[in-house]
Amino acid sequence: MMTRRLLQLLIGLALYGLSLAMFIRASLGTAPWDVLHQGLAGRTGLSLGTVLIGVSFLVLLLWIPLRQWPGIGTLCNAVLVGVFADVGLALIPQFSHLGSQIALLVAAVLLNAVASALYIGARLGPGARDGLMTGLALRTGWTVRRARTGIEVVVLAAGWLLGGSVGVGTVLYALAIGPLVQLLLPRFTVPEPKRPESPAVAADPSIAAS
Repeated sequence: MMTRRLLQLLIGLALYGLSLAMFIRASLGTAPWDVLHQGLAGRTGLSLGTVLIGVSFLVLLLWIPLRQWPGIGTLCNAVLVGVFADVGLALIPQFSHLGSQIALLVAAVLLNAVASALYIGARLGPGARDGLMTGLALRTGWTVRRARTGIEVVVLAAGWLLGGSVGVGTVLYALAIGPLVQLLLPRFTVPEPKRPESPAVAADPSIAAS
């Protein structure tokens, strides 16, 4: 079971990084956090993947006052998404024809949803940004939706001011990613291992039915 979870995690993170590269190459706007990453990359001259990794570890520092603890999936997420984003940018050319850009954007949203369901469904720890959202909600009493909205408004504004790409892709991502992940997550969530029945229950089925 653990082998499947690790493999699913790694595939999910690889696809997630590639989907981010597809968003960038479509040039029609990307997710709020990636607007920030793109803006920082443009300002610093660092690769998108390097910025992703750096921001991930900075966000993990914010987990400390929120008393959040990373899992192996959290640490893999912090590193591998950035690595595969750079691989994707090296392999995927820039698209300039509007029809091709739209097709690439839609494919990026769909791939991102599949990738999210894969790595979340592996149940090996949330990503740094997701953990910040849930930790903030837990400590403040806010709803997860309110915490996520507040965080993403801030990073979107900061990314836009830094020169990140905001466009129809940003809106499409905001509207589509939640429903798509919700639809896909049950198909990719690794089930909890069944706990062995106690000897008394195994010996007397009427106990289990009571």
